[in-house]
Amino acid sequence: MQESAPLDLTALAEEHLAKARAAAHGRSAHLVMHDGVLRQSVIALIAGAALDEHNAPPAASLQVLRGRVRLTAAGRAQELAAGGLQMIPKERHGLTALDDSVVLLTAVND
Repeated sequence: MQESAPLDLTALAEEHLAKARAAAHGRSAHLVMHDGVLRQSVIALIAGAALDEHNAPPAASLQVLRGRVRLTAAGRAQELAAGGLQMIPKERHGLTALDDSVVLLTAVND
């Protein structure tokens, strides 16, 4: 087993939130782990920025590291705040930042 230094999610969240604030589209994302079918990404969104509706991977979860977001799917909406963890519905869904926010997306792809 190859060992690597632990990832500092707090520092990474701050870095990408700064990049999102400077970006015209108000977001920044970075793939932090990729192991076979497992992918984890940090996604930063400034308040009001969104990820438009898109298809879901076979399995995924969303953990809010900072801020508040709204996860929408099939006409339903759920708000999540820092510390919240939610399975992502296995259907088309979208994400909107209610505050400047950073999330950790964990996805398993085929």
